[in-house]
Amino acid sequence: MKGHALKDVTVKLVGVAMGREPAETVIRNVRLVNVHTAEILERMDIAIVCGRVALVGDASHTIGEGTRVVEADGMYATPGFMDGHIHVESSMMNVREYARTVIPHGTTAIYPDPHEIANVLGKEGVRFMIDDAKATPLKVFTVMPSCVPAVPAFEDAGATITPEDVAEFMALDGVCGLGEMMNFPGVLGGDPDIHRELYATLDREKTITGHYSMPETGQGLNAYIASGIRCCHESVRREDALAKMRLGMYAQLREGSAWRDLAEVIKSVTERRIDTRFATLISDDTHPDTLLSLGHMDHIVRRAVSEGVDPITAVQMATLNVAQCYGMDRDLGSIAPGRCADILLLADLARVDVRKVFIDGELVAEDGKLVVEIERAVYPDFVKNTCHLKRPLSEADFRVPAPEGSGTSVRTRVIEIIEARVGTYAREIDMPVRDGHVPADLSHDIVKLAVVERHKNTGTMGRGFVKGFRLKGGAVASTVAHDAHNLMIVGTNDADMALAGNTLAGCGGGMVAVRDGRVLALLPLPIAGLLSEEEAPAIAEKVVELDAAWKELGCDLESPFMTMALLPLAVLPELRLTNRGLIDTVNYRFTELFV
Repeated sequence: MKGHALKDVTVKLVGVAMGREPAETVIRNVRLVNVHTAEILERMDIAIVCGRVALVGDASHTIGEGTRVVEADGMYATPGFMDGHIHVESSMMNVREYARTVIPHGTTAIYPDPHEIANVLGKEGVRFMIDDAKATPLKVFTVMPSCVPAVPAFEDAGATITPEDVAEFMALDGVCGLGEMMNFPGVLGGDPDIHRELYATLDREKTITGHYSMPETGQGLNAYIASGIRCCHESVRREDALAKMRLGMYAQLREGSAWRDLAEVIKSVTERRIDTRFATLISDDTHPDTLLSLGHMDHIVRRAVSEGVDPITAVQMATLNVAQCYGMDRDLGSIAPGRCADILLLADLARVDVRKVFIDGELVAEDGKLVVEIERAVYPDFVKNTCHLKRPLSEADFRVPAPEGSGTSVRTRVIEIIEARVGTYAREIDMPVRDGHVPADLSHDIVKLAVVERHKNTGTMGRGFVKGFRLKGGAVASTVAHDAHNLMIVGTNDADMALAGNTLAGCGGGMVAVRDGRVLALLPLPIAGLLSEEEAPAIAEKVVELDAAWKELGCDLESPFMTMALLPLAVLPELRLTNRGLIDTVNYRFTELFV
């Protein structure tokens, strides 16, 4: 943990609290949001020394000649916001730029699972993210990716994380637990390697984070929790979240750029009036334009309030509850003696109007602006140039031959997306056959989908069809394709699909939209095909251009590139496509494209 360890500064903290030594900083006259008792305490002071809170109350006796006094003038003081489950890679920013962006919104700590970059670069990718975070004041508590690849029998990633790797990283101070355990079939089935990862984490008394995405709240969920898994962000129904909380699991209520589950899952709290100690607010995946225009945890707390959650309770869900989930509440999550002085001053509590942000007692942001310098970095070559196709793509690669003996149509398995949701529907639809091939069927909103292995020049490629994007022409492609992050292409015609794929291969990865042989918008992501080296506004501008290109192609969905990015993720129901083929993710088996 950044800053002074409590064991090293107990004498100093006691001395300040007793008035024998002056505080370094006193924040005077706050309305203290006490997350321990769910109260607002008027006219309180906060005395700080060595980056920690020494006293809460009347701090006049702690003010000396060198004490910095911050007049809060009755603003609300809350603990710094903590995001308990986040993939920094989804912002397309490097960690330094991410910190620059979220700290002014009141985020003082995050718990990232860097399994996106791990799927490309392995444990060295994880180490790269940890090292990049050290240059920022943001507290970054990494969870070691658990499922790399996510489903090794069904896809090819760029690297593998082994139980030995997990055990190695659990010994690091910057690693606080195990990343989301997506392989719940392995947990329930007693897979030896999976349970070795669980053992390595529990042996170090660290937290196992979960991913139980099935709509099942009986013996499977009980068994999953019994394995030691402490939290889960994959609740999409109120009953899912409620069942998890009732079983002592932290339900991480998600509100990201595309996955906006909060309106539904928060009803587990607002309709039942239950104790909310096992509810936390998280973002999971957030795009740069969302962070810049709406905010980060401040936005999610506001959303919770707008759905009927008491403002103090909403703050608890983004502070104390998160710290308790990870066993860190002795240091984090509240404004109390001994805790890190990660403090926000808010002009309005219900509107979550963040005016000042302190981390370890130092002012780091004010009125929406960062006031400390985070040094820019030059990133090493090993994190770049990660697109390795066996050969350039051609139109022929995207042709889908119809089965022998097909007439004018063939019954086909089609993935149907659900807007702003992570799940898909498995459909069986009669598709037209032309000249022995099955083309896209725009009249029924069905286009082609391809996933091309891009890590090791294998040339493997899965082909399928997807419904719901409302594309009228052109193609889109992305190397952000969870979780193996192969090259994924969605399109209405073979020529544009080949152009889209080759364009990304040529720039080291990213996202692109093309039409009629012309590139409409391109967002290069040279770091692992996932991250940009640019500043957040420049990235956001390109995301806006990309969104406009999607609309030009006919798609008016919210953040369609994020919905597209989950099409290969074979741990989510019901039907997915990887570079190896079509996966029935209800029964966990390969399935044929044609019925």
